Amino acid sequence: MTAFLKMHGLGNDFVVFDARTRELALAPSQARAIADRRLGVGCDQVIVIRNGQGGIDADMQIFNADGGEVESCGNAARCVARLLMDEAGKSEVRISTKGGPLVCTDAGGGNVTVDMGAPEFEWSKVPLARPVDTNRFAVDADGRKFEAAAVSVGNPHCVLFVDDAESGEVFRVGPMIERNEMFPDRVNVEFVTALSPSRLRMRVWERGAGVTLACGTGACAVAAAAARRGIAGRKVDIVLDGGTLHIEWRKSDDHILMTGPATLVFKGELSP
Repeated sequence: MTAFLKMHGLGNDFVVFDARTRELALAPSQARAIADRRLGVGCDQVIVIRNGQGGIDADMQIFNADGGEVESCGNAARCVARLLMDEAGKSEVRISTKGGPLVCTDAGGGNVTVDMGAPEFEWSKVPLARPVDTNRFAVDADGRKFEAAAVSVGNPHCVLFVDDAESGEVFRVGPMIERNEMFPDRVNVEFVTALSPSRLRMRVWERGAGVTLACGTGACAVAAAAARRGIAGRKVDIVLDGGTLHIEWRKSDDHILMTGPATLVFKGELSP
């Protein structure tokens, strides 16, 4: 039997495996089966924790629900950081991901702050298929043109500022833009409405997972895109379907700090 933890960050849920003492090699088909909400445990992402090296407390491998391995996941980083901090009695840990290293600190009240590093706006590093102004460019979907912003926060994001994020376009337009030819690695799609200069409403279509209750990297991308457009300041609350994340795009070094909760739901075991 293989032990696992079921965790979530504002409803963005994970099956977490600890492979630090017992190696676990997951194939994409296995991750997809585990994530299945009817025939498996059910989750948005499957996470595997391994030993870190060179001052890194742990390495985090991330599979989306469709079995594809991805670079980063902010909500999962908070969950893994919470486990590591509670285990070691530390207030700060470092986690490596395919999208880069993350520094995580205890923010009190059950919250964790993750330093997501500096956002990337260069078209070739998002990546996009061709050169554009990533602050404002057109994306074709559903027979229409959407004005978009592109940001990488260790993984690619397409941010759409819309009149009403509640309209349901996330279900229809999200999957179309995810696989638009402009995004060679596919893309996460955020639909955003400004409630005030310090408060934004966001819904998200996650690459390989569909509509989720929260997306940490997406919230970071939205905060950076909104500040860059002059829609919001550098400190904002991002209101997601599952709750609110506080994001600060720090001026001193351009790093994005994401603060929110991490919750352990239950422990279980999977048969081979």
